[in-house]
Amino acid sequence: MRKRQPVIAILGPTAIGKTRISLPLAERFEGEIVSVDSRLIYRGMDIGTAKPTLEERERVPHHLIDVTDPDDTWNLAKFSDAALKAIHDIHSRGKVAFLVGGTGQYLRAILEGWTPPPSAESPRLREELEAIAANKGYEALYRRLQEVDPASAERIDPRNVRRVVRSIEIFEMTGVPASSQREKVPPPFEILRIGLTLPRPELYERIDQRIDMMIEAGWIEEVQELIDSGISPGLPSLSAIGYAQLAAYLCGEVDLNSAIVEIRRLSRQFVRRQANWFKADDPEIQWFDAVSGVEEQTSAVIKRWLSGSAQASQ
Repeated sequence: MRKRQPVIAILGPTAIGKTRISLPLAERFEGEIVSVDSRLIYRGMDIGTAKPTLEERERVPHHLIDVTDPDDTWNLAKFSDAALKAIHDIHSRGKVAFLVGGTGQYLRAILEGWTPPPSAESPRLREELEAIAANKGYEALYRRLQEVDPASAERIDPRNVRRVVRSIEIFEMTGVPASSQREKVPPPFEILRIGLTLPRPELYERIDQRIDMMIEAGWIEEVQELIDSGISPGLPSLSAIGYAQLAAYLCGEVDLNSAIVEIRRLSRQFVRRQANWFKADDPEIQWFDAVSGVEEQTSAVIKRWLSGSAQASQ
């Protein structure tokens, strides 16, 4: 028998087709999918997150989807703990765990066994930092993070005020950048990393098409329902690309065309940030073009890897 259980990570930028590829692969290799997406955990955020449909979730069991409400904020430690529990549950039933998602920090934390930075907190400091973002703009707060912890700044969306505040808070409370405080304990499983890629122009075209399809599918109405249910547009969950811009449109702050243009711009920017987590020259990632035939190519790699892992442990 295998000494360590298998984990297969399907990673890559937004709109690359991770769900489409992972479903048949998980079916073929008796696997279950653990979503590694910081927004799919939220109920009611379906269209704008490209959440797997109920039919897709019936084909293959999924974990960490629809587990909480948008007014419940999760952090890296909470997500990692839940993901590891899901992986252990899958392995306990003799199944293969597939990690599928594009939230780079969460995925790296699980695969590399990160121990999140210490829970250094200061409510007063946090209020001061949040006030900077509110009064001077998130850019001013982000510049402060760039000064004290450029490594964290490189990987954090400047608009994600909560994460920017948290990183600055850790530095101010401990004197050490959050990026250098992560301890790593190798995870207790074997890992195969499969990356999906496309030339940027093709990926951007896919993103634009998906945004248009989401709007047609009722994305605006979805955001309106969230607001009507009492979910504040200022919550971290609704800072997700698209939700914040459509909320601004619904609140009369911008017109719809401007909102969509901004969603497209931020989506391209997000792709570039994802590249910092999923590097093309990473020797641990086997990259495949997300085109016709990729399912067969990746399936062959997984089959050989599972066979080799099994033989290596005998």
